[in-house]
Amino acid sequence: MFMILAEVVTSTMITRFAVFGSAAAGAWWLLDFMSNKKPRAEQRLEDIREPNSRQGDLLMRDKGSMGAVGKAISKATPALSKPLQPKTSEEISKTRDRLNQAGFRTENAPEMYWSLKIVGLIGGFLIGGGAIAFTRGLDIDSLTYIGMIAGVAFFLPEVVLWFLTKRRQDSIFYSLPDALDLMVVCVESGLGLDQAMRKVAEEMKKSYRIIADEFSLCNLQLQMGRARNEVLHDLGARTGVDDLKALAAILIQADKFGSSIAQALRVQSDSMRTRRSQLAEEKAAKTAVKLIFPLVLFIFPAIFIVLVGPAAITMVNELLPSMHVE
Repeated sequence: MFMILAEVVTSTMITRFAVFGSAAAGAWWLLDFMSNKKPRAEQRLEDIREPNSRQGDLLMRDKGSMGAVGKAISKATPALSKPLQPKTSEEISKTRDRLNQAGFRTENAPEMYWSLKIVGLIGGFLIGGGAIAFTRGLDIDSLTYIGMIAGVAFFLPEVVLWFLTKRRQDSIFYSLPDALDLMVVCVESGLGLDQAMRKVAEEMKKSYRIIADEFSLCNLQLQMGRARNEVLHDLGARTGVDDLKALAAILIQADKFGSSIAQALRVQSDSMRTRRSQLAEEKAAKTAVKLIFPLVLFIFPAIFIVLVGPAAITMVNELLPSMHVE
């Protein structure tokens, strides 16, 4: 009797705590997001008043955009990330490179990433435990399901990071030929490479924001006194895009040997545009093969029912009774 009562009380408390915690966290995040978001008119006025203000804010974007939720997680980040923090600097460097490719460049980005995995594990355990306890009760199978939900929530930041990295790299890949064409025009009109990169960043920040931010960061590093070779090498390394790495290598070689930068940019732009067309043709050729699965699974059964259904009903109504007549 006491064991059954304790089980019911425990499941009820877990459910209530899970529901209350989820609702409180969602309401806190929503209110914080709405309070920190500026109107579009105010943002446009700031862009007109200070057009170059974005270049100085690239390295501090994530920190400046954090609200109360982000600050609370940032304060708890060292303690939460300590169980998952690697022991070697190579593993930390690999994690930082993955985060840089996704666009997270702050100093505490790796610790925030590891702390989010811990938060996902705890949140998955509480929310999943509350839902399972409310629907099934507490037994061995429920504990198994709770562990599976907690494991999925633990690996969820890795999936989100992969998705953000892939989307960012695709955006850079598809926007790079247009950026190179504009850079060729700027170089052939008499501008230097640094001025051409700055012009590309200013002109493409509305249409292709990601690559404009990358070039803006390069301009910022050049203004801080870094060598052009190092800046171009970092441009290819932090994005993870092979075409951008090849572009950086070509520009470094052209700067080193004194060859024509405009010609190198034009050749690279033509090759990238040809590759993009080939990829589009490849995807178009794969369409017929990919359509087989929805045709077989969804369309063919419906056509079969529509065509054969009336004949089958007629056979059942007329032939079967005549077969049973003596």
